[in-house]
Amino acid sequence: MVKISGTRYGSLAQFFHWCTAILVLVAFMLGPGGPEERVYSSVHEFDRRLHETLGLCVFTLTVIRLLWLTIDVRPEAPPVSRWMGVMATVVQRLLYLLLLALPVTAVVGAWLEGHGLTLILGFEIPPLIGTSHDAGSTFASVHKWLGDAVMWLAGLHALAALYHHIVLKDDVLITMLPRWLPVGRGRTVR
Repeated sequence: MVKISGTRYGSLAQFFHWCTAILVLVAFMLGPGGPEERVYSSVHEFDRRLHETLGLCVFTLTVIRLLWLTIDVRPEAPPVSRWMGVMATVVQRLLYLLLLALPVTAVVGAWLEGHGLTLILGFEIPPLIGTSHDAGSTFASVHKWLGDAVMWLAGLHALAALYHHIVLKDDVLITMLPRWLPVGRGRTVR
């Protein structure tokens, strides 16, 4: 399951990548958003619980991914210009930073506002820090901004992968796709 080829990430790394992408997208779409009264209203109870549960899953999965990176063998990167390599590294690190910061700002913001985390199946984590409503509100605003930022950055990341595949015709996109997916290689064989 974790076998690495010379041109692709292993199936476990691919699973982590795509699972994270799906969880982030669903959490973004289901986040109730808006003022505190709206977020914590009974009308949005299920959406908030699901959003908070997905957020903790994203955090946990990101920590696991970072640990996995320390032992995983990465495929050889296709040759790209220096600036593209630097940008790829910067974007990847920013995405990891955002994936950690998003749940942290949400949890700290909720706790500072005096709200516990209410997860699916009724599991609750009460505030573990003292309340400061103004600070909590600030953290909630930062969380919203970071949520928008991660979606924009992930979108640019996806567009860059498509650019590599369609325009540059290299194998950057292929490295993160499972072998069973019927996508032609970027390079044309002559």
